[in-house]
Amino acid sequence: MNAETAGPELAEPNLRRLLGTAGLDVEYVSARGNTLYRRAADGSPTPVLDFAGGYGSLILGHNHPEIVARARELLDAHSPVHAQFSSHPYANRLAAELNRVIHRETGVEEPYYATFANSGAEAIEAAVKHAELDRGARLSTVLREIGASAEDARAAVLAGRATVPAPVYERLGVPRPERDEDGVDLLIAEASRRNAEVAGRAPVLLALEGGFHGKLMGSVQLTHNEGYRAPFAALGVRTRFVPMDRPDALKEVLEQERGALYEIHHRDGRLELAERDHPGYCAFLLEPVQGEGGIRPLSRKFAQEIQEFGREAGCPLVIDEVQSGMGRTGALLASAALGVRGDYYALAKSLGGGIAKTSVMLVREARYRPEFELVHSSTFAKDSFSCHVALKVLELLEADDGRLYRQASERGEALAAMLRRVAAEFPDVVKEVRGRGLMQGFEFHDQSEARSPQLAEAARSGMFGYVVAGHLLHAHGIRTFPTASAVHTLRFEPSVLLTDDEIGCLERALTDVCLIVRDQAADRLAVPA
Repeated sequence: MNAETAGPELAEPNLRRLLGTAGLDVEYVSARGNTLYRRAADGSPTPVLDFAGGYGSLILGHNHPEIVARARELLDAHSPVHAQFSSHPYANRLAAELNRVIHRETGVEEPYYATFANSGAEAIEAAVKHAELDRGARLSTVLREIGASAEDARAAVLAGRATVPAPVYERLGVPRPERDEDGVDLLIAEASRRNAEVAGRAPVLLALEGGFHGKLMGSVQLTHNEGYRAPFAALGVRTRFVPMDRPDALKEVLEQERGALYEIHHRDGRLELAERDHPGYCAFLLEPVQGEGGIRPLSRKFAQEIQEFGREAGCPLVIDEVQSGMGRTGALLASAALGVRGDYYALAKSLGGGIAKTSVMLVREARYRPEFELVHSSTFAKDSFSCHVALKVLELLEADDGRLYRQASERGEALAAMLRRVAAEFPDVVKEVRGRGLMQGFEFHDQSEARSPQLAEAARSGMFGYVVAGHLLHAHGIRTFPTASAVHTLRFEPSVLLTDDEIGCLERALTDVCLIVRDQAADRLAVPA
């Protein structure tokens, strides 16, 4: 039963039940900074130190006073939310400010054009849709040029100005007639048939193993976790997943997926058969730091190998900065430190300052298709409220020569140093600490074969990380969760307001957890496993 309505639970009841098994079905009633307040059994608010941080949405913390003040100003001024199909100067200012920072961090001046949305998954889908529109337009251009060239060649043969060498017939498998005038149409028809077959192939979408790009109908097929993808495979596009740090796999993809289109043209009185690259790649998606895959940073070397693959294959790079961007790693773009440049960027989460639900897809000018804006839209996107809030977020991040970026780096290193200390104290319990800035992962060794039946069962059922999270919440007043596709890894994504005292609280709590796991003492868990 739902206490608030005194009726049956109708809002995702199964999720509520699962959360309940780990003691995570608590109600939060207010929040500020790095602290959430949950409703205790007696109705009083109990502080909880929030290290989940809205899955990366709270780089400035809960209800930052300057963000709240700006939101109040906008609401009091009756700022329009619904003014679609009109001028949006505030959206243009936001796009310009994002461009200014991106140009500084990447060292390039090419403009990026913005399409606004409401969530990270929507921004990703907008990027992929735009990339496919661009691919289709490029393919159409190539096919038109091939068609025009074939007509010129045909006219030259029929006018007696060109002949057809035997190898042209042989390469296309067309028997050579006595007269070239009788064979040129057969050659063009066969080349067109083969071209139509290649051009009709489904576009190639590439993403990294362990990657997460959303759970909408399209974006879920770009997410590596098969548990999310498989039930909807019949609805989605084909994605080929590339293993991390495997440049040989990139070469394999390049060989296997490359296609050619035949072009018949005439030169010096003879017909020639040339091959043109088929633009078959739609996009390559990557996260600079994989979030739901276990907080796994992409190496600079492999990132640059992916960039080079994209150049060679003509495949645009979509950089998913939804969780890693907006200052979390010490810069607006986590990818900037890797030396790679996206054809597309997706930003969301902290862009809304923890209040506005907003996101943006940015596409570089060289790939920008103006017609996309007529075939893609969103009811709530690009509104005055969310754009002005996002402008305030950028203002705060950029203030004092980017002080908050530096603070994110420094606080992130202090957090990581503590996590490494705990890991060093319990090497048989903790497998690895990894991450960048204020995006850290703490991975336990697999407990599937643990001596404790309760811990072993929790691990085998995929609930180990949630059981640990429940203990942290009820025993220590700390909120975090495992990453969605690596459930033995706890995530820590606090705001730049993180203090040494808060890091100390987490250190004591994790030490307690590691002692419980080391001693296989499930009976000491605050929430029974």
